[in-house]
Amino acid sequence: MTVLVHLIVTLGMLYVIPAGLRLIDPAGLRAAARTWPLLAVPGALCLWLPRGAIATALAALYAAATLVLAARAPARLLRTPRSPAAGGSPFAPAEIAVLTALVSPSVAGTALVADRAGYRLFGFDLDVLALTVPHFHFAGFTAALVAGLVCRAGASAPGGAALSRWAAYSVPGGTLLVLLGYFVDDWAELAGAVVLTGGMWAVALLTWRDIRPGARDRTTGTLLATSAAVLVATMLLALWWALGEATGLAHPTMTWMAATHGLGNALGFALCSLLAWRRLTLDRMETMP
Repeated sequence: MTVLVHLIVTLGMLYVIPAGLRLIDPAGLRAAARTWPLLAVPGALCLWLPRGAIATALAALYAAATLVLAARAPARLLRTPRSPAAGGSPFAPAEIAVLTALVSPSVAGTALVADRAGYRLFGFDLDVLALTVPHFHFAGFTAALVAGLVCRAGASAPGGAALSRWAAYSVPGGTLLVLLGYFVDDWAELAGAVVLTGGMWAVALLTWRDIRPGARDRTTGTLLATSAAVLVATMLLALWWALGEATGLAHPTMTWMAATHGLGNALGFALCSLLAWRRLTLDRMETMP
């Protein structure tokens, strides 16, 4: 399981985050997106080293980069126009999702430092800390980002706009509840998993029903369809695991979850979604006068 988790995290560090930053703000975050792979190299390297001083120092370098990225969230919030749809508040649903994406890698970076140091941060087992790293690169960063992109796109089908707003709120909300569940108990984590799953299934439905038909080529449509279909299966696995942890019912092992839920979300959802949205963005730029 360790090798697989490290490969998933490496993908998140070196490609997923910089690709996502380009989608959030192609102009404002261009420099950050360009330099991020270089900043992420220490984090990726520390995964493959034994726990100790060198691995911890490399992890700390990566964590510092994630904290700098997180610091962009309050700055972005201050300059965000107030949204009439959000009752005059700057907390529009798509923006909430984007802010969650900017902050989430810092949670992963902090957990990475503790894991590489062999320090049980807040009393958590090292295995939990190790799995927090991919979770907040993908469920935290990518899922929130895609929910925000879907909300920005504005679903055209009846009821789609309301559903997209709900998804943009519930994905960040579910991620936060899962994080809080770490500190409370398995039932709280299950509640977070239910909210997060509902939000992600809404993203899948909107992607399949409203975004995919607008794709200008088969490749983009296939990528969108794959990301939507994979979400249905991987989030069902997440619910199964959380329910089993809370109730004691039979459920998949962590190794099996990494090989199915983790790998599916990393490749089938995150990678396919980012590639598809990149293509959609380029298409829109080409059609602009």
